[in-house]
Amino acid sequence: MQDLGRLEGRVLVFGGPYSNLQATQAVLQEARAQGIAGRNLICTGDVVAYCGQPAETVAAVRESGAIVVAGNCEIQLASGAADCGCGFEEGTTCDLLSAGWYGYAAQQVDEAARAWMAGLPDIVCFELAGQRVAVIHGGVTDVARFLWETSPESAFTEEIAALTDKVGAVDVVLAGHCGIPFERQIDTVRWINAGVIGMPPHDGGQATRYAVFDGKTVTFHTLRYDTAQAFRKMQKAGLTQGYHDGLVSGYWPSEDVLPEDLRVPLSVRLSSSRASG
Repeated sequence: MQDLGRLEGRVLVFGGPYSNLQATQAVLQEARAQGIAGRNLICTGDVVAYCGQPAETVAAVRESGAIVVAGNCEIQLASGAADCGCGFEEGTTCDLLSAGWYGYAAQQVDEAARAWMAGLPDIVCFELAGQRVAVIHGGVTDVARFLWETSPESAFTEEIAALTDKVGAVDVVLAGHCGIPFERQIDTVRWINAGVIGMPPHDGGQATRYAVFDGKTVTFHTLRYDTAQAFRKMQKAGLTQGYHDGLVSGYWPSEDVLPEDLRVPLSVRLSSSRASG
């Protein structure tokens, strides 16, 4: 656990750069425009994943000075594991697609980057506007746990209890991993998922998401970036198993991980794909 102490002003929180250098550069530009830097710039992990420039994205995040918690991708790459540990059910489309991009990322990320990943904290804590805040990736019991806005309250209370056991009481949890931003009140704790910047939130648009939090109010922002360039970089890298199309269509190549109530009818997704094509 890394304790940042007391922060002042606003924090900009972003998740899942996903090897998308163009989105990473765009969110860092947004941070500069808003005067947010250093410890107030926080990433919820998975710097490396689906897209075409893993090494460059790691370099950009490190150079920015952002505080980063370890995502499952960082943990797996640092340990030399054979897969991403994303929490996909074995044999599903997401699981099968992960082999392609993870293998590419593992080839591109050097030992210095892996050493940096190995040193990332699992939990970051700080105080902001009288609120004690903890930053995690997916869950505390499982770094790759998918928690959605519609997940059972019991799933959140389990994670909050595990978090409390490790770092003491908190007022706010900032999380990532699931890829779709939301805010939910769980008893006395606010659970805020900032979403991710590397892939759209399965909503049919190309813009991704990040959040700004001042200790009291959270605002979710759309992030527009050079999607066409990110798409071309994936093509050049041979990463054409489906996530490249997701950048353009705004829909993930599979809904395996999504609960039923967050899935989009196939007719809607196909219509969007034809329009973007």
